Amino acid sequence: MASFDVVDLIRTKRDGGVLSDDEIRWLIRAYTDGGVGDEQMAAMAMAIFFRGLDGRELPTWTTAMINTGERMDFSSLSRPTADKHSTGGVGDKITLPLAPLVAACGVAVPQLSGRGLGHTGGTLDKLEAIPGWRASLSNADMLAQLEDVGAVICAAGTGLAPADKKLYALRDVTGTVESIAMISASIMSKKIAEGTGSLVLDVKTGSGAFMKTRENSDALARTMVALGKAAGVNTVALVTAMDAPLGRSAGNACEVAEAVEVLAGGGPADVVDLTLALAREMLACAGVDADPAEALASGRAMDVWKRMIAAQGGDPDSPLPVAQHTEVVRAASDGFITSMDAMAVGLAAWRLGAGRARKEDPVQAAAGVTWTAGVGDRVSAGQELFRLSTDDADRVPRALEALADAVTIGAERVDPGPVVLGAC
Repeated sequence: MASFDVVDLIRTKRDGGVLSDDEIRWLIRAYTDGGVGDEQMAAMAMAIFFRGLDGRELPTWTTAMINTGERMDFSSLSRPTADKHSTGGVGDKITLPLAPLVAACGVAVPQLSGRGLGHTGGTLDKLEAIPGWRASLSNADMLAQLEDVGAVICAAGTGLAPADKKLYALRDVTGTVESIAMISASIMSKKIAEGTGSLVLDVKTGSGAFMKTRENSDALARTMVALGKAAGVNTVALVTAMDAPLGRSAGNACEVAEAVEVLAGGGPADVVDLTLALAREMLACAGVDADPAEALASGRAMDVWKRMIAAQGGDPDSPLPVAQHTEVVRAASDGFITSMDAMAVGLAAWRLGAGRARKEDPVQAAAGVTWTAGVGDRVSAGQELFRLSTDDADRVPRALEALADAVTIGAERVDPGPVVLGAC
């Protein structure tokens, strides 16, 4: 491979120029191998933050990241594969009921998930609230579980797109995270390398989402769908609401409990609606004609959940952890909830110990926030609105600060609106 002067490449992008395919491939490989320093890649990331990557540069950048590692292969499985990726939100426990539901309909779901950082929760952190459950599986174990059970939720191996792991950590500390091009390349490099045949993206929009505006969320969705299709992955995206948190809980064990409630035929309407909407998209992408609502109602999805948890060492029937301290926030007046700020709820859960500020921080399994009513519901003065749970009572005051203005109560009922806002 030809060699280039990284400073020349930085200047080209800084001044609005376009990098060649060879320059991009060299840069990604040299950075991954240590030939380009963090300070130089930080300068490039900032240049891309302001200048972007065009329609040719971005696919090349993404493929170069994929090619720094391995690609998984699910072609030996007896059924088609489909995966889902969410850009992250508050109370977003959808992966938990969705994976076994889609598997119960005949599609294998290789769900490689991550951990929480900041106000958004991590699927692996939630599942680790289940006694004995393990996140790390070998590729062979993953394939065996997909063939036998139909669904797996586990950590991505270090061999998938190692360039992304290194670049993501750099962007996190250099103020260059909020770049549609680099977000898209980060997500899609891992998902394409994963080897799934179909991919459904859940792109959140609103106060509790990474993308706050519909315009940016739509742009991110279109960009990722284009990258997926260009790589031969049948890719679609739903843009979904995240001004208010999903469901009635944000945390770890409390979100697992809510997911099990959905699998048992209950659960909050918004969680059920989004789970079914994503399941229908995954089945359609995989070419399987099945009714996920029937699989949920019949209990088949619950059966797969229990087998999936047990296959990874967990006890699906074991009691979930209970926090040592709880605090209740009550409604100040009668009326209807007209808004609930997802970011405020997520911040409170994080401050209680459900999330982490740095990747190496531990999380509390029992920490989190639950609420009894959502947007559009009537409440009475003195009624419990939020219940805060934590093993560390000293965390409660700052969590209460986050929730101080989280809920607005008005005289007129407000329609909570749809969860799914658009598709591409």
